[in-house]
This record gives sequence, C-alpha cells and structure tokens, in this order.
Amino acid sequence: MSTAVKDMLRAIASGLQIPTIIILLLLIALTVVLLGSLVVEYFTERKQLQQSIPELIDAMQGKDSRELAAIIENSGLLQRQKDAVQEVVKRDSLPMDTRVALAKKLLLDEEKHYVGRVRVSDLISKIAPMFGLMGTLIPLAPGLIALGQGDTKTLSDSLLIAFDTTVAGLVSAAVALFISSVRKSWYAGYSSSLEAVMEAVLDAKEKVTVKVRRAGGASDESR
Repeated sequence: MSTAVKDMLRAIASGLQIPTIIILLLLIALTVVLLGSLVVEYFTERKQLQQSIPELIDAMQGKDSRELAAIIENSGLLQRQKDAVQEVVKRDSLPMDTRVALAKKLLLDEEKHYVGRVRVSDLISKIAPMFGLMGTLIPLAPGLIALGQGDTKTLSDSLLIAFDTTVAGLVSAAVALFISSVRKSWYAGYSSSLEAVMEAVLDAKEKVTVKVRRAGGASDESR
C-alpha cells in the first residue's frame, strides 16, 4: 500500500476522533434524559395503572353503550387506553364488522405509539458500542507510534482516551438496553389489556343486541 493511501486513511481516522467523542457525549446525555423519562413515566403512568382487567370485563358484561362509557371513564385504565376504548363504544351504531375493524386500527395505532417510544433507546443500545469501539481504535495508532518512539506521555494519553470511550459506549448501551427492556415489558402488558377490554366491549354490544331482539320477539308473541 502506497504511503499516500496510508496517510489518507490515517488522516480520515484521526479526523473522526473528535466527532466520535462528541457523539458519545451526546449519547450519554440522551441516555440520562431517557432514564429520567422512564422514572417520570413510572410515577405518572405505570404507578397510576391500578385496574384489574378481569374485574373490569366482568363489570362490562350485558351493559349498553352509555353504561360502558361510564364504566370505562371511571376505571383505572391509562388515559390513552380510555380514549381508544371510548372510540369503539361511541361507534355503537356501526355494523359489528366495522367496529371490529376500528378496534384493530386503534390497537395498531397504540402499538405504533409504543414502538416509537422505545425506538431511541433501541438505537442507542445498538450504535453506542460501535462509537465506543471507534473511540478505542482511533487513538491506538498514535499511541503505538509513540510507544515505538519511547514517548510514554502520548501513549498514556491515547490509552486513556481509548478506555474512556469504550466505557462510555458500553455504559450508554447497557442503560439504553435496560430502558428498552423495561418499557417493552410495560407496553406489552398495556397492549394485551387494551385488546382484552376491546373484545369485552364488542362482546357486550353483541349480547345487548341479542337481548333486545329476544325481548322484541317475546313481545310480538304475546300479542
């Protein structure tokens, strides 16, 4: 390999050192923000979710739309869950197939919302080790050159940068992975609970319709 090519690669690698360190610092700051938002979410949402889904489903059986709306509004569901279920309850005049399609659409929207909330932490958990590795390898070249020249000061500085960037990348990735894991666990529970309540709403409407039809048939027979 010619000297010009080697010098070009060395220049590119050296030029990436400062941007790599800046990106790692930004990733650390963003990870701290995400960790803070996780704590806030726990106290503002997760801790407020105190609704037994089986008990809620039992309470909804055989109720009409007005009663269902009141039960949902007074339940311990999250506000986002209440809003989604109320959309299905309010559309009680639509055909059953249409209401089922609406429920599926609302469930999909909720899943997209939750995926969006973990997208950043997922990204950090993947790219932080890469930038940590870049920050490790880039200063090693001048460090090895300094070692050959007996310059222990430059060597120690290069090794310190290498170790610091490695730790920064791994810590950011580990914390981001923890945040993603916790949130995915929470959101999976939210989605399954919302799906169960949606099914109960649709089932309650169907039972009410059957009951009304039977009552109408009985009155016709009595005449």
